[in-house]
Amino acid sequence: MARPPLRILLASPRGFCAGVDRAIQIVEMALKKYGAPVYVRHEIVHNRTVVEDLQAQGAVFVDELDEVPEGAPVVFSAHGVPKAVPQDAKHRKLIAVDATCPLVSKVHREAERHWREGREVVLIGHAGHPEVIGTLGQLPAGSIHLVEDVADAEAFVPRDPSRVAYATQTTLAVDETEAVLAVLRRRFPAIGAPKREDICYATTNRQLAVKEMAPRCDAIVVLGAPNSSNSVRLVEVAKRSGCARAFLVQRAAEIDWSAVGVVKTVGITAGASAPERLVQEVIDAFRDRHDVSIEPVVVTTEDVRFKLPRVLEEA
Repeated sequence: MARPPLRILLASPRGFCAGVDRAIQIVEMALKKYGAPVYVRHEIVHNRTVVEDLQAQGAVFVDELDEVPEGAPVVFSAHGVPKAVPQDAKHRKLIAVDATCPLVSKVHREAERHWREGREVVLIGHAGHPEVIGTLGQLPAGSIHLVEDVADAEAFVPRDPSRVAYATQTTLAVDETEAVLAVLRRRFPAIGAPKREDICYATTNRQLAVKEMAPRCDAIVVLGAPNSSNSVRLVEVAKRSGCARAFLVQRAAEIDWSAVGVVKTVGITAGASAPERLVQEVIDAFRDRHDVSIEPVVVTTEDVRFKLPRVLEEA
């Protein structure tokens, strides 16, 4: 019996960004230099497949540093950590390797700059996300305040309305962040801003690709983890952009085919921490059910690369 035709719109850019690629390389290079086990504080990036791959090579993932033996190598995740974490690592004589994405480190530096200049800092982000915890932990308590949405922005009361600045989590939805910023700019016209946009290029580009293809799709599948902020945002952007049937899955096996329903055009993309092989796995799952043709949806080309830590140069 002939399989029904299906056009797949394949988003580009998708999948690994430069910060994720760098973080994975750092763990692999640390394993090469120090030998197994190398400890990693929290998930190096939010993707189960990546974590399992590194575990198979000898990485041991821990929640806190007290689980790491004294003197052992430990890698800090791409999301960044509060200042107290590297201080604790030094105190416990751990060999600390920082895999914080340079674009997250940029947010840390900007927040510190505003604080040194005497401003209260508003951080736009999601409570409990590791990146937000890390950024909040760069400044003394009471110097930085988390704002999650428009309501929080309306309710925020600074000590001095003329001495306020903002920073943002790097993986937010661009449109929703602009709505929050509109409130802050209206309430605090002199608000200090980052020298360059905090939402990272990869988050922005992946959202642009989804916006481009959503109106043409019957359904969109986003490869990513439920705790991956940028992946969850892609589903939200797809729905706001005209594709009500948008789904987040970690593997092809998680696809709910009854929810996908009858489709003629499906979009596929991947969050910034999802390996490309998972995208191909989803394409193959659709090929098992359809006569597939693939149409790339390219909004830009990414060529960003980040340097690796010097401590691993001789690895």
